[in-house]
Amino acid sequence: MKQMRTLNPKGECLFCDIVSGKREEKIVYEDERFMAFHDINPSAPVHFLIIPKEHISIKSSEVGKKEAILGSVFTLARDIAEKMGVGDSYKLLVNAGQSATVSPDHLHVHLIGGWKSPTKVEYL
Repeated sequence: MKQMRTLNPKGECLFCDIVSGKREEKIVYEDERFMAFHDINPSAPVHFLIIPKEHISIKSSEVGKKEAILGSVFTLARDIAEKMGVGDSYKLLVNAGQSATVSPDHLHVHLIGGWKSPTKVEYL
């Protein structure tokens, strides 16, 4: 499994650092609520992360807030996929918890696609 450092030495969230501009990434979309950028360890020809700018813990009990955000992410993902040329075939993946992946506890969705034929996704 790929390992990536997702928390800075002070324990702060790297996704929050990206949103605040402390860390640069290749941004493909940004509005007042969301940001999408290239994954640093892509597992597909097209692989982006879509995050809410507000830090929302994957493990939090804020179910209503997560429902509203995920509903918006699905619409946004479709629009980004169209813009990036994979609107006819892409996958969305959400990791939750340490057993799923080494990942920041900041709600995020992977948008992956761009394969010439069906394929298995590994190492997200």
